[in-house]
Amino acid sequence: MVVLLVGGGSSRLMDAMINKLNKCGHRVYLLTGKKESHFTYPRVFERYDFPYDSDSMKEIFESIRPDVTIFLGAYDTNYTWEYTRKESVQYTADLTNILSAYSVCRRGRFIYLSSQEVYGKSYIDDIPEEEASSAKNFRSMAIAQGEDICRTYKKTQDMDMAVLRLDHFYAVPKKGEQQYNPCYRMMVEALKNGKISANKKNQFSMIYLDDVVEYIYRIMEAEEPGHMVYNISSNCVISQMDLAEMIQKYMKEKIEVADATVGERFRLVLNGKRYREEFDQKIFIDYENGVKQTVEYMEKHSETYLKNQKETTQFSRRIWNNIKIIAKLLVPYIENIVCFIPFFMLNNRAVGSQYFDRLDFYLLYVLLFAIVYGQQQAVFSGLLATAGYCFRQMYQQSGFEVLLNYNTYVWMAQIFILGMVVGYMRDQLHFVRHEDEEEIGYLNGQIDDIADINDSNVRMKHTFETQIVNHKDSLGKIYSITSKLDQYEPEEVLFYAAQILEQLMDSNDIAIYSVANGDYARLFSFTSETAKKMGNSIHYSAMTEMYEELKDDRVYINKNMNPDYPLMANAIYSEDEIQIILMIWGIPWERMNLAEANRLRVTSYLIQNAVVRANRYLDALREDRYLEGTKILGKDAFFHLVTAFLNAKNDGLTECTLLKLDIKKKKFQTKSALLEKNLRRSDYLGIINGELYALLTNTNEENASYVIRRFEEIGCSSTIAGREVVEC
Repeated sequence: MVVLLVGGGSSRLMDAMINKLNKCGHRVYLLTGKKESHFTYPRVFERYDFPYDSDSMKEIFESIRPDVTIFLGAYDTNYTWEYTRKESVQYTADLTNILSAYSVCRRGRFIYLSSQEVYGKSYIDDIPEEEASSAKNFRSMAIAQGEDICRTYKKTQDMDMAVLRLDHFYAVPKKGEQQYNPCYRMMVEALKNGKISANKKNQFSMIYLDDVVEYIYRIMEAEEPGHMVYNISSNCVISQMDLAEMIQKYMKEKIEVADATVGERFRLVLNGKRYREEFDQKIFIDYENGVKQTVEYMEKHSETYLKNQKETTQFSRRIWNNIKIIAKLLVPYIENIVCFIPFFMLNNRAVGSQYFDRLDFYLLYVLLFAIVYGQQQAVFSGLLATAGYCFRQMYQQSGFEVLLNYNTYVWMAQIFILGMVVGYMRDQLHFVRHEDEEEIGYLNGQIDDIADINDSNVRMKHTFETQIVNHKDSLGKIYSITSKLDQYEPEEVLFYAAQILEQLMDSNDIAIYSVANGDYARLFSFTSETAKKMGNSIHYSAMTEMYEELKDDRVYINKNMNPDYPLMANAIYSEDEIQIILMIWGIPWERMNLAEANRLRVTSYLIQNAVVRANRYLDALREDRYLEGTKILGKDAFFHLVTAFLNAKNDGLTECTLLKLDIKKKKFQTKSALLEKNLRRSDYLGIINGELYALLTNTNEENASYVIRRFEEIGCSSTIAGREVVEC
């Protein structure tokens, strides 16, 4: 399954989702929501560093074609919510752009992660999914609007949408990571002040990270969920006071819990009944374990969560930025005033001059600022020039006479008209140039985005090609290895199947059990001492956890890490009956996933083909292999069988013991039935060089002594024979 995770920054939820999806064998893509992301995600197949409002969003969806898209929504760390009004607008705009691009692609399921914050008032009972939102602030309103946008797209576009409300989701935060759950806020308060204020009347329910990831994954896997909106809740109600006392219990530093119980009861608990009825819900991490982990980690890295100094620094930086903005706006006016002084002096010197009397320095001054700064500064410089002109005229006339002189108004009209016209033209030219630059920048950005997407697609293409040709999971690679079984004799196939499985599954601990009778299986071959820890014989039908999976023809995965069971197992069938059980012990936890299970299944089928061919060959020669009327193998058949077992013993794949029986040839047939009763179904009788031998499979010389004593009780002496029997 191809999964696209939409969310930026670094958070526990994102890391846990990536680990879960990789463990289950899915291919994970990531859309970070930022042009430049400084975080690394080694388990992500491909990462796209694009802002959510990018026009390339449609191309990204078409390139990935995800089966499931998960938008972290309320838990997306791209949004710091420092300026809630501004970020709420950005949040809804980003979600709308994502959904519009997704609606064009029209592939897979879109999952939106919401939270209990869409409800801002107290409720007597648990809150069902149908309850209308009652958001109180810009952040919660933005999250609620996100739900409404998803509903609208589902209704109008008929898309596969799911909204998951997480009830007070909490986790062990990363260093410096900000969260919005009661446990985090109380811990920060405890670290800052050494005490926690708690209200007994404030009640809620919390759910831990591991449970949340598991429940989200079940929604992803569901073929057709019955509803669009689900509340993900533990439904375990806890009060602020209980949580504060739990934090106090696990903190090494002594803190005080202050009783701040006032006002009416405030209860906010989501009703998770709908999810529990449709999916099997079980809480794995209770409050004791979840709160303990959170408290211990936050206390150990307390300095990263104490942000008083950082907040002060941010406030100072904000003031300094505002000062710089104001100064930048004032610079042209200050420059205008400073430049007015030399022009005022030049104009005074020019009056009455023989050469410069006709030159209007104020007009040059106004035109200069109109050309450089535009219409706004042209008006301001015109006002300064008018003031300077009137002041100079008052050297010879009174102020009243200057105001009554029509030449003054003609000159002012000339100054303002020329300045405003030139300033307007300058502003228009600047606006057109700015628009062109924006258009060019936008197109260049589009080209860069397309180039990035194309580079990503090329990398994926080469990756897929390499995987198909060379990867250990490729069918060609698996077949080339399993086809080596055809080179062995029929008696040797199952021995060397263990080595083949060891190579393909990259595990040193492989065991193969052959079903001996009914519900019991006998160890046939193994690759290590660990692999045969279950013993030489097992009652496999009594191993309920494993047997239920094998009888339904599924690969068994030991998810509970039960030490009495193999980590993975698969059965080989013949005529609808289990004939062989393949067991794997030595694989790491992260490889116990769907991809490994599929690889084991494909390998088992190919091994099954070789085993079936070998069994059919031996069955076809059954009449020629046994002495008439007995189960004693003839000399050729028994010779090949003993040779195969002894060779496998030398290779460390099995244990066996060869016994020479002191019985005359003419009594072989009469004694055979009595001898068979004292042997297991997996043991063999046969003839080599005219002598009768018994091959005890999966039996060392110490255990063979018990068989020797049983033979003596029926009047048949026997001795252990060595490899020289088949080498003669």
